[in-house]
Amino acid sequence: MVIRKLFKFENAHIVRHCTTRRCSENIHGHSYKVEVLLESNYLDNGQMVYDFGLTKRSIKTLIDSFDHAITLWSGDESAYLKAMKRFSNRWIELPVSPSAEQFSRVFYLMIERVLACTGMQNGEREVRLHSVIVHETETGYAQAFYEDAHSELMGKIALEEICFSEQVIAEWDDPALWQKLLKGEVFPNPKKV
Repeated sequence: MVIRKLFKFENAHIVRHCTTRRCSENIHGHSYKVEVLLESNYLDNGQMVYDFGLTKRSIKTLIDSFDHAITLWSGDESAYLKAMKRFSNRWIELPVSPSAEQFSRVFYLMIERVLACTGMQNGEREVRLHSVIVHETETGYAQAFYEDAHSELMGKIALEEICFSEQVIAEWDDPALWQKLLKGEVFPNPKKV
């Protein structure tokens, strides 16, 4: 069975080297919608694949990090990166260009890590990430599956190369969240939320 949880955020970026000049030469923003699809052959003690309330914790925190922020590509010009970081307190720097395709891969890897580091408490079994869909506009989206997220043909994404600004981190309930995830620390789900 597959379940879907929808998240939303507003974000600005430049997608360098794309064909469209408006996108590749200008900072612009989108109202993103992110669909997280989880799957399992089992239901938990509440007869659910995974309680939607649990997705409002670490998964939502990481996706909300991109809200009202600018997403930067570490391969962009250093003067541009420096200026954006100087004039914006909310930014995320990725090792890949922030296209919808790469956003879907980045979110897939982040959520996959969250699930791997989660200690299940309510009989959840074999909960896996099916895919992540990132809607950049009402008419265009990208969907990443395991093979896409881990594809070297599309450019390797190392979670350790994703950098969040100090303000983004300060707004998390647990400012050490990202470091804990990178280390693979297991944290239990609460018994009640």
